[in-house]
Amino acid sequence: NDKRQQKKKGKGEGPPLQGGIRSAILKKNCEVIGMHELERQYHIACTEEDVGRYCILPGDPGRVPAIAALLDDARQVAYNREFCVWTGTLLGEKVTACSTGIGGPSAAIAMEELIHCGAECFVRTGTCGGMGKDVLGGDLVIANGAIRMEGTGLQYAPIEFPAVADTGVINALCEAARADGCKYHVGVVHCKDSFYGQLDPDSMPVKDELKSKWDAWCACGALASEMESATLYIVAAVRKVRIGTVLLVLGNQTRRALGLEDIQCHDTEQSVKVAVDAIARLIKKDKKEEK
Repeated sequence: NDKRQQKKKGKGEGPPLQGGIRSAILKKNCEVIGMHELERQYHIACTEEDVGRYCILPGDPGRVPAIAALLDDARQVAYNREFCVWTGTLLGEKVTACSTGIGGPSAAIAMEELIHCGAECFVRTGTCGGMGKDVLGGDLVIANGAIRMEGTGLQYAPIEFPAVADTGVINALCEAARADGCKYHVGVVHCKDSFYGQLDPDSMPVKDELKSKWDAWCACGALASEMESATLYIVAAVRKVRIGTVLLVLGNQTRRALGLEDIQCHDTEQSVKVAVDAIARLIKKDKKEEK
C-alpha cells in the first residue's frame, strides 16, 4: 500500500482540485510539493515574476519581438505553443507582450493565465478585414464593442451580455492614434470563429445564415471583422480587468464586392506603436490617480 501511495504521488496526483487551476497542486520536477497557486502557468509557462501589470496581446507570435523592441530592457521569458512572451518596462513599470494565437479559445487561455500572474490592464493589437465601405486598408480600427459570433464567451456569460471595452483604455488608444497622426475609426467589430465562413460563405452549408447576418451587421455599422476581441472583452468583464483593441485594416471585402478600390496593407508597425503608446498613457494616468 505504501509503495502504491508513493507511486501515486510520483505521478503528481493528490487531493481533488478546489477553486480551479489557481489552487491546484503545485508540482516541481514531477513531484507534489504542497497546495499552492501554480508556480508556472500551464500554457503560457510564466510565473508571477515574469508578467507585468500591463499586457499587450498580439495574435501572431512573430509580432511579439516588434512590440518588445519598443519596451526598455525587454527579454523573452517564455515560448510555449502559440504563446510567445516577452517582458520589459515602460516608465519604470513592468509590461508584458504575449501572443494569443488565432481565435477565442487560446486568447481566453492567455488572458486567464496572465491574470493569474497579476496582469490587470490589456491592449489587443492585431489585424482585421474592413466591413464598412469607408474603412480602408492601412486605417486603424479601435474597437469599443464586439459582435459575439464566437463560442468561447458563452462559457463565461450569456449571449445577451455585451462585449464592450474599457472606456479608459479606448480613450488612451484614441489619444495615441491622434498623436501618431493615424487615420482611425472607433466602433463595433465583428468576431467569429470561422475565418473561411467569412471569406467563403458560399462554400458552407449554412451560407444563407452567414450571408444574411453579414449583411445585417454591415447595415448596422460594423467596422471590421476579426477573431479575438469579443472573447477577450467578455473574459475581462468576468475577471474585472481592463481591455481595449486596436487593429490594422488589411483590406476590405465590402469595397471589393462594390467594385471600389481595395487598398491592401500588411504593415502592422503603426498599430503596434499605438498599442505601446496607449499603455504608456495608461501607466501615467494610473500613477497619477494612485498617488
